[in-house]
Amino acid sequence: MANLLSVGARAMLANQAALNVVGHNIANANTPGYSRQQAVLSTAIAQFTGGGFIGKGVDVDTVTRAYNRFLSNEANGARAENQRDGALRDNLLRLEQIFPPGEEGLGHATNQFLNAMIDVASRPADPATRQVVLGRAKEVAARFAGAGLQLENLQVGINTELRLQVKQINDLARQLATVNGEVARAMGGGQVPNDLMDQRDKLVNDISQYLAVSTVEPGDGTVSVFIGGGQKLVLGQQAEQLVVEADPFDPARSRLALVQPRGNLPLDASLLNGGSTAGLLNFQNNDLQVARNGIGQIATAMSMRINGQQQLGLDLSNPPGAGVPIFAVGAGRVLPANTNARDGAGQFLSGVAIERVDANFLQASSYILKSDPANAGQYLLTRESDGLTRTVADGDVVDGFRISFTPAPPGQFDQYRLEPVAAAAVDMKRVLDQPQGIAAASPLTATADRNNTGSASVDSVYAVDATTFVAADYPAELLFGTANPDGTVNYQLTTQTGVYNGVWRPGEPLGNEAGIALGFELRLTGVPKENDRITLEPTRFPQQNNGNAKAFLDLQEEGFVGQRDVGGGVIAAGSSVSDAYAALVGDIGTRTQSAVFLEQVSSNVVSQAESARDGAAGVNLDEEAARLLQFQQAYQASARILQVAQAVFDEMISVLR
Repeated sequence: MANLLSVGARAMLANQAALNVVGHNIANANTPGYSRQQAVLSTAIAQFTGGGFIGKGVDVDTVTRAYNRFLSNEANGARAENQRDGALRDNLLRLEQIFPPGEEGLGHATNQFLNAMIDVASRPADPATRQVVLGRAKEVAARFAGAGLQLENLQVGINTELRLQVKQINDLARQLATVNGEVARAMGGGQVPNDLMDQRDKLVNDISQYLAVSTVEPGDGTVSVFIGGGQKLVLGQQAEQLVVEADPFDPARSRLALVQPRGNLPLDASLLNGGSTAGLLNFQNNDLQVARNGIGQIATAMSMRINGQQQLGLDLSNPPGAGVPIFAVGAGRVLPANTNARDGAGQFLSGVAIERVDANFLQASSYILKSDPANAGQYLLTRESDGLTRTVADGDVVDGFRISFTPAPPGQFDQYRLEPVAAAAVDMKRVLDQPQGIAAASPLTATADRNNTGSASVDSVYAVDATTFVAADYPAELLFGTANPDGTVNYQLTTQTGVYNGVWRPGEPLGNEAGIALGFELRLTGVPKENDRITLEPTRFPQQNNGNAKAFLDLQEEGFVGQRDVGGGVIAAGSSVSDAYAALVGDIGTRTQSAVFLEQVSSNVVSQAESARDGAAGVNLDEEAARLLQFQQAYQASARILQVAQAVFDEMISVLR
């Protein structure tokens, strides 16, 4: 009788424990990070009697949780990838809005400015048409400056978001270290604290949404978390702290570092392979910088080219003079690393300066300048856009800008980031306010002789190169000679300083071709005949001359943006302003669409990985309901045993009485 009561009581307790576990599972079915638990029952040690061993029911050994380390790590990694892709996508979508195509774009505004020169070419002295040109110039400058400002605001937003995310990471790391301690203490009692383990794994998963992590479980129930190629974030019960600090070159940009007793340890952004924080850094260091350099290249090349052509013409001042600049852009920047050598007053010992000298060859890139470790006294310049490295010296001109070392060359460990164009757009503005300052007149006037017998007439003449055009060479006479079988015509140009022989080709200008290069271009309509003459003389009436205005019109199709010297005297063609802007918009659009696609793909991967993890560790309500009925019935059966035993016991007492 006593054994029957013992068996019933043990079974009732075991079934009650199992019922509690099932109820716990059902209650936490929707709790994030919860792993399904299960009571582990075992046969109680049988009691020996003279008639043999009599069973004593079951014992509850422990409560286990369904956990698959491999599936959990896979889900964490997939989540980190998805969060990185999502951060990239969101910021690229914002970036794409800054560069609209069509009539709202910068290329269209530039063409509108140049098109306004058509009316000036028709009425060179009309102040109204000149005022329209100035209005268009102001609009172009405002659009470039507005785009540059929006890019700067994007950077400010990135910095703010990084600080917020790093605060979250630090809070999660501290919580994980605390939970690690609680788990370790509980494990000392010989049982696994399932709910604490779930909380621990949930914290690891939360951290992985910001940064990709790798984990190590030493066996005491704790988990150590490493980031950025093996740097410890949480080691047992100790949590390290991250900090957002200024980029070593550019204080406006950010990087991550681990706080260390002997100084912060910077983290290489390229090793932060996942998480939204890594996505923000990736966007800042790549996509945003590409956009800043791209729009800066266009703004600088356009401004310098237009200002250069303006300087080659004559304005309507009294007396007429060379045109003054129409646009101004932000200067090129030299950013020394904060680790460069300093004197006792904290001033850098070395210095680097850059000067933009040829707008056509400026590239949409930043550069890193440092000493050549293999050759003392020589310096390496790396173009960040494509990784091209070359050796440079003081005074060299590279990609359209000159490098100067002042007050002293960089030291052995000094580094500089050179940004010839990155800050150009945000400070772009129109600097010409007087309509009469537009240099619409060419410094040369070309007049065909009235006795010419050919059909050639002067279409336009204007200066194109300030270094080769010399006003003192004029007046000059152009005399055409015999015609050639291919339709070309020989000519002789006699200036004040020399005689030049060349060949006129239909549709092509003369005066600036190889072998002559007098710095002007004369275009004809019709065909000259032998002994036809054209006189070139300095312009005396700028109010009636439109030569330089026509030169502005030709800039619409001129490929002066991004030319490259590929060596051997070969110059790779550049792009027009419209084409360069279209290429920039296309590049950003491609990056955005790629980010959208990758985010969709990684989102599907996350769903699959989390479904696999939840399939192994999650709560299935149907399954738990079936178990609830099973253990409920077992509990009722155990209770029935106790009722029977109680009835038999009562009957025996009654008989004995």
